Amino acid sequence: MRKTSFSNGIGIEMEKIKIIMVEDHEVYRDGLRLTIEFHHHDIIILGETKYGSVFFDMLKSDEYACVDVVLLDIGLLDMSGIDIARRLKMERPDIRILIITADNTVFNISEMLNIGVEGFLSKFHCSSDEVVEAVRAVAQGLNYYGEDISAIMSHIYIEKKKPMSVTSEFSQQERSIIELSHEGLRAKQIASHLSIAPKTVEWHKSRIFQKLGINSTKEMVDFAIKSGIIRVERGELGIRNEELGIKR
Repeated sequence: MRKTSFSNGIGIEMEKIKIIMVEDHEVYRDGLRLTIEFHHHDIIILGETKYGSVFFDMLKSDEYACVDVVLLDIGLLDMSGIDIARRLKMERPDIRILIITADNTVFNISEMLNIGVEGFLSKFHCSSDEVVEAVRAVAQGLNYYGEDISAIMSHIYIEKKKPMSVTSEFSQQERSIIELSHEGLRAKQIASHLSIAPKTVEWHKSRIFQKLGINSTKEMVDFAIKSGIIRVERGELGIRNEELGIKR
């Protein structure tokens, strides 16, 4: 049986931080496990897996359900770490999420911030000791972001706060999607009109949302009208807004 408490050096027994590693690089898992097991006795590794589906199966067992922190990669074999984090926040909001990945793109960081993960580290710029430091921080209810991740976060926040003067950054296809969305067309209809896949339409819309710092088609169309990307006749705006309130 695993010992789930340790002495803090002055005779007081304290609970260990219980973690699960969801990581598909075996060498990285092995190195981190050795560091923790030999040097950091306040942390216990309950389990490891390289599959998101296996991770959720593990949480159904009493042996793993008591986990405090999950160390999560983004590029896994069967599921995206983004999808895992989003589902985990819905099903087990008590579990803290520490992202450790090489996929530290602006998109991934932005998505994880929106989901509400407690920590984010880049494999390229963090040591095993920093991972341990981050685990302890998020287990205590704090947020922990690596120095390089913090720099990207600052860029994201700055971009979101910029005035909406980004009309020149839209590609022709993005402009077409905005215009067709204003006409009330859904993703499948837009895809048919532009001879592209519906997933491509959704990808373009997500890029537009990211550029503008918004979250809905209605906000996108409102911006396009205000900025002059599309023009509406008097009386049409109210009708379109009402339609867009129920269409996405």
